[in-house]
Parts: sequence; structure tokens; C-alpha cells
Amino acid sequence: MRQLRGQERVITANRQTSWAFADAYVAEDDTLRWARDRARDAGVPSVSPGTGAALRLLAGTADAKAVAEIGTGTGVSGIYLLHGMRPDGVLTTVDLEPERQGFAKQAFRSAGFAGNRARFIPGRALDVLPRLADGGYDLVFCDGDRLESLDYLAESLRLLRPGGLVCFEGVFADGRTVDSAAQPAEVLRLRELLRTVRESTELVSSLVPVGDGLLCAVRRG
Repeated sequence: MRQLRGQERVITANRQTSWAFADAYVAEDDTLRWARDRARDAGVPSVSPGTGAALRLLAGTADAKAVAEIGTGTGVSGIYLLHGMRPDGVLTTVDLEPERQGFAKQAFRSAGFAGNRARFIPGRALDVLPRLADGGYDLVFCDGDRLESLDYLAESLRLLRPGGLVCFEGVFADGRTVDSAAQPAEVLRLRELLRTVRESTELVSSLVPVGDGLLCAVRRG
């Protein structure tokens, strides 16, 4: 039994090392580092390099022309999404804070994206999303208020074309999602989101262990 527990500790340590390696696998350029610095200064979390790389891959796999993003931040995730999208693709990104979107505009411009590649909409996501076109999006990326995650899911299903993707960032909540201790309402909402997506007959889902957890699902045709 002692030997088995020792082996389990080694496996856990190896997994953590492998996870860290995977999350840092893609090198970031000066523009992404600048955007991260602005996020850090503003106290705004940004996606990890591994999460960004996964989003870029998914946008590329979907040959995405139209992507909706909930939570612009300072542009880190947006840069990754734009790099994966088609050259004529447009990112529609929503955030409560116009100042953050100003940083994102600078970052996108520095990354070489034309001004017409992104549409910035300031405001609360649940006020903005109902104004977007039904079935008009290839991918929806959700990185907003965790308490609103189930509402984001409902809006995403309306926005996505058949075969489109919805992704939720931060579903591990720093390990609290699987912690048996009492948790705040936002973590309980994430658990409900995970269960809803897994049990949905309308979605094909996967939980990707990058960053703080990336929940991805494809809307069935």
C-alpha cells in the first residue's frame, strides 16, 4: 500500500509537470506580453498561453469567420482567436469596461490586425448578446461573470450555427469545482454548467485541462 501511494504521488507530480509544460508550449510575442502586463496592472485575469493556443486551434479547426467573445479583457484571448480565424473573419467582443477594450484595440493593432477585424461592444453581455444574429457565429468564447454562465450557454446555443463551438474559460475555479468543501455561489453555478453541458443531447463536449480549465462543446447539426 505504501509503495502504491508513493507511485500515485509520482504520477501526480509528473502530471503537474506535464501540464505546466503543455501550458507553456506556445511562445508568446511582445504584443501578447504587453497585453498581459496591462491585464496585470488592471487586476484582470487573462487566459494562459495553453488556453490561448487551444482557442486558436479551435478557431482554426472551425475555419471561423464570425466569433463572439464575452469578456474582452485587454485582448489576450482575442489575439489568439484572431490568429486562428479566417483572414476575413470578424471577432465581436463584449466587455463592461471600455478602458480595457481600449487596451485590446491597441494590442490588436500592434499584432497586425486591421481595424475591421474586430467589433468592440461595451456593455453587459446579457444585454448585448440578444442583439446578435441567430445562428450567425462559428464560435462563442465565454470568459465573463461565472454567475451568468448558464445564461451565456443559452445565448450561445442560439448564436451558434450547427457544428459551431462554445467554450468556457476557468471552469476549474482554482480547484474549487472539485473540492468537497462548501463553495460560493459562482462555483456552484460552474458545477451546474458542467453538468448541463455534459448531459445535453444538443452538445458534444470535452473538458480540456489547460489553464484553469476550458470547457468546450460542439453544437450538433
